[in-house]
Amino acid sequence: MSGIGLLILFAILGAFICAKTRSPSGAVVFSLIALVLFIGTPVGQAVPGAVGKVMSTVDQATTPALNGGEQ
Repeated sequence: MSGIGLLILFAILGAFICAKTRSPSGAVVFSLIALVLFIGTPVGQAVPGAVGKVMSTVDQATTPALNGGEQ
């Protein structure tokens, strides 16, 4: 697992290089690779749960407005 940080760094560097050369698809691919590698680490395992909680909170906040004030 010690090399995963280096892989994430290279993926972020690749995304930066693609963004500087105006290659948006390459930057997106490298960013997604870095995200998948980060979620695979013990530190990043809480990311999907946190995103789900944020989406649930947004859903609860916007539902009354979208339904005309009714719950």
